Amino acid sequence: MHIRFISTGGTIDKIYFDELSQFEVGESQLEHILREGLVEFEYDIVPLMKKDSLQLKEADRRILRDYIEGDDGSHYIVTHGTDTMPETAEYLSKLEGKTIVLTGALTPARFRTTDAMFNIGMAVAAVQTLEPGSYIAMSGQVFKAGTVRKNRKENRFEPLS
Repeated sequence: MHIRFISTGGTIDKIYFDELSQFEVGESQLEHILREGLVEFEYDIVPLMKKDSLQLKEADRRILRDYIEGDDGSHYIVTHGTDTMPETAEYLSKLEGKTIVLTGALTPARFRTTDAMFNIGMAVAAVQTLEPGSYIAMSGQVFKAGTVRKNRKENRFEPLS
């Protein structure tokens, strides 16, 4: 199975600029994570954008949707910032014949303690086993688009009540 990874930015790819005391989205960490993980499946990586998810607008989501819709693949993992991940997952949920899993990290992949590698691994397992549709894989859980929210206060994903 071939998996197409699409990077849009978000915390997973953030780098810390010490002299500015701020974070900015840097180069995608996917290649490093997959190489370190010794994966044995075919994949490619499409760096579509480098944005914090709070900067994503409907036009950006349309670019992502149009790319996936026009692409000949069927299995996608989208790395995405966590703040608006549920909105993007829902935006992509109407695409037919595509299995799309959004994931990211609550701390940058470059940090010693990060959830990035675990979340990527979870997304890889999910995209290979789920039916076509749009999902979120975060913190050991998989949610169908439209059934999840990010609890910013607790910094976690949880089902809608």
